[in-house]
Amino acid sequence: MKNFRIPNTRLVAILPVLLVGAVSSFFLVRMAMERNRKIVMTVQESGADSVERTGNASQSGVPPKKVTGLLGEEIGHAPPAPSMDRMKKQGCIADGLLNGDFPGDGKTVELINRSDCYYLHRAVETWLAPPDFKKIDENLKDLRDGFVIGMFLAEAIDTKANYEYPFEGRDFNFKKMCRPGSENFWGEHTCKPSLQSQEYRTYLRFITRRAMDRGVQVFMFGQVYLQDANDLSKSPVNDVIAEMREYAAYHDMKILVGAQTNDIADPVYLSKFDFIEGGVGLSADGTVENGPCFSRWWKKEGDWCWGLLWNERFAKKAKNVLVHYDWSGKIGDDMSVFARMNEVDRHTTTARLHSYFNSKGVGFLVPFLARLNVNNGGCVGPAKRYYTPDDRYSCNDEDAWNAILTGSP
Repeated sequence: MKNFRIPNTRLVAILPVLLVGAVSSFFLVRMAMERNRKIVMTVQESGADSVERTGNASQSGVPPKKVTGLLGEEIGHAPPAPSMDRMKKQGCIADGLLNGDFPGDGKTVELINRSDCYYLHRAVETWLAPPDFKKIDENLKDLRDGFVIGMFLAEAIDTKANYEYPFEGRDFNFKKMCRPGSENFWGEHTCKPSLQSQEYRTYLRFITRRAMDRGVQVFMFGQVYLQDANDLSKSPVNDVIAEMREYAAYHDMKILVGAQTNDIADPVYLSKFDFIEGGVGLSADGTVENGPCFSRWWKKEGDWCWGLLWNERFAKKAKNVLVHYDWSGKIGDDMSVFARMNEVDRHTTTARLHSYFNSKGVGFLVPFLARLNVNNGGCVGPAKRYYTPDDRYSCNDEDAWNAILTGSP
């Protein structure tokens, strides 16, 4: 006959409490881990032993500790806060400058170094390619101090790109970033990314923080209406920008965030950005229009509108406006029209527009590196598809641009 044992009533009573505590602890830890993953371990991964760049450690007599970046690498002190006024007057288009210094002889960086540029617009380019920070670092070593560097967050991604996400030991899944229905929009294996995709948000968080570690201070969303929610009242862009500013603030750094907003006229939405940016709508005679929409496509209300952002429909609702000779790689865009002008017309037109827009409080970005259609004709840079003012090539605009930037054209 088996002995019957009376259960340990104290153990029976405490078991539910222990189980509830264990389950609660598990979920609390999991929630904390998830939050840390979402912010990419802002403190731990940025260097828990790093100090803010305020100099407090040195003032107390203790040697300042090394400041570390997102992946633990040592980074320099924060650059001075960018001046929007100087950006408007001494801003330069430098598309992809830090991606590869085309044609690879170092002369393009030298061109920028001897320029009077202050702000390098789109110096880090991400059109259909994640940023290669190894190449960017190589070019940064040759770039002189004093520039405000911009990064373009493109509305086009390559769904087959291979790009490591070290915090989870995997590659990013670019297909998960796509806006529904946008597959192959820019060509085979491409799509428009969506800010409503958590994978895209994680990717943006990762690349913008790595860029900030290198002193990049200006970020611009390309054609943001293609990346954002259809209903702008449900836009997650506030959260995206807040995370960017949070990381910058941790490193005692000031950043500016802008967007290509085209014909969006909602003041609440436009005010989310430090600036909005777009083309001028250049005509062959050097004139530009002042209507809200470029008449090349827009004739009446209801037609597709390519917004001319200095028009009061947009400008009075935005914090700041930057304009430039826009490029799409197609014949007939602003850069196409500009490059076909003769030297005198290029110089007089650019000087006049720079002065005109600045008088209205609008920044005009002078072209130093931009794209052309390979069959465009007119002056070119190191290849038919590139424009540069470098006097080594056929445009010979370098001295004229520096005169404009110093206010002595």
